[in-house]
Amino acid sequence: MYRLVNAPTGTGKTIAYLAPLIHHLQGHSPKVDRSHGTFALVIVPTRELCLQVYETLEKLLHRFHWIVPGYVMGGEKKAKEKARLRKGISILIATPGRLLDHLKNTASFVHKNLRWVIFDEADSILELGYGKEIEQIIKLLGSGQNEQGEEDDIVPKGIQKQNLLLSATLNDKVNDLAKLSLDDPVMIGLDNTKLQQNLSIESPAAPDSDAEDMVIHVNKSANPLSEDYGIPSQLVQKYLRVPCGARLVALLSVLKNLFEREASQKVVVFFSTRDAVDFHYSLLSEFQWPPNSETEEEGTKELFLKCKTFRLHGSMEQEDRRSAFGTFKTEKQAVLLSTDVAARGLDFPKVRCIIQYDCPGEATEYVHRVGRTARIGEKGEALLFLQPIEIDYLKELKKHGASLTEYPLMKVLDKFPIPGNMPRIKKVLSLESHPWVISLQRALESLTYAEPKMKSLAKNAFVSWVRGYAAHKGELKSIFVVKKLHLGHVAKSFALREQPSLVGKSHHKETMKRKRDERQKGQQGKKRKKMSGTGNRSTQKT
Repeated sequence: MYRLVNAPTGTGKTIAYLAPLIHHLQGHSPKVDRSHGTFALVIVPTRELCLQVYETLEKLLHRFHWIVPGYVMGGEKKAKEKARLRKGISILIATPGRLLDHLKNTASFVHKNLRWVIFDEADSILELGYGKEIEQIIKLLGSGQNEQGEEDDIVPKGIQKQNLLLSATLNDKVNDLAKLSLDDPVMIGLDNTKLQQNLSIESPAAPDSDAEDMVIHVNKSANPLSEDYGIPSQLVQKYLRVPCGARLVALLSVLKNLFEREASQKVVVFFSTRDAVDFHYSLLSEFQWPPNSETEEEGTKELFLKCKTFRLHGSMEQEDRRSAFGTFKTEKQAVLLSTDVAARGLDFPKVRCIIQYDCPGEATEYVHRVGRTARIGEKGEALLFLQPIEIDYLKELKKHGASLTEYPLMKVLDKFPIPGNMPRIKKVLSLESHPWVISLQRALESLTYAEPKMKSLAKNAFVSWVRGYAAHKGELKSIFVVKKLHLGHVAKSFALREQPSLVGKSHHKETMKRKRDERQKGQQGKKRKKMSGTGNRSTQKT
């Protein structure tokens, strides 16, 4: 049996597939044992999601100790994973690369009784480049039914294997994966309108209620590409129109306002590159305010943001990633700076605001990012940063039912006290001329140039951001045009006073050397021609 499941973010898709697995296995006859190997396999795109699904599974299996959960993923020691697989894992959570490794190289990995294969965040699995790995995994796992029928198999011969693909956005990539792993699939979706109504009702529906009252609908002919994005109705969506040179100041001002408005909350900020995450993490961890306090009494300076700051991206060491992920979940007041590694499926409790400082590479990714808040009926806020030249991105979101209103940035800036050395302006004509913006930008640049490491991080972030901006594809390529950028203003958004070179030093040296060689060759050629011309004239005279 083959199913495609489409549901809005934060509606409990993980429980929706884990609970039936446990229900089937706890009542299985003969009783499930570790020696029987793996019955269910859940494939996820990221290590963080792998850990989260495993933790959820552990809680659900509290009363079913004979059903053994486990996980395998990149960054962990393979020897320990092999030992766990040798003992037997009933329900296995895995990332594609490490799963394929064990399927090829771990002889003790028993999966002949496998009945369920689940692809969670299916579109992201392909977006992260796991297409070839998935093809090999499907081939190694065999056909859709148990054909072996060996004596020690507890799954009878001919029993159909179930494949399940889940995501909040089912797109062309999921269709490609469905062609690889599914045959004549059934589409299962959530009716978002009825879902919101059900969330407000405390008592569950009666078991014998009519089918029309059910939230889940099954439709074999459903076309997921034609539907709106599944965005929770209680999510407040806003955008900020910010000139490129004022982006950094605007971000810090919005964060400061959020935590002053409500101290006990958590915020996630999404960036397009790992270098950008590292730079902003170092900046927020060190930037102190007010800037002119060195003339005042000792100890008057304090961090600009009075909350803990965390970072998360794919280049971090596994232990650091695990620590950041776990600690941020338990904090009451914190900000997490992350790439899209945190956009898929992760459930961070009590996140009140999602800030998309850099627009996602695809419009569908917008849904997954904002899905980290307003989960299971809770309130949430999503803010999207846009430059004036990017404002058409709103039309792209509106095509799929995502409607955003403008964030009152100028009102927020007016709330902050103007530093004593700044002149008071009755009417501010533009964002860049606001006294708060000017003062904060100067202070940020002073910090960047005072510390060589900070300046180096800023330059690296600038280069990778510009390259990432040029990498937009499809319909977004006409909106995010790198030639329209003012690179000096982009540099300013990384607290730099001048534009760094977009090429590395070694490349620059090679280019200069090539130009020198070309000039020398050109000069040598001219000398030869001149000498040749002189020789011809002397011959004619004789």
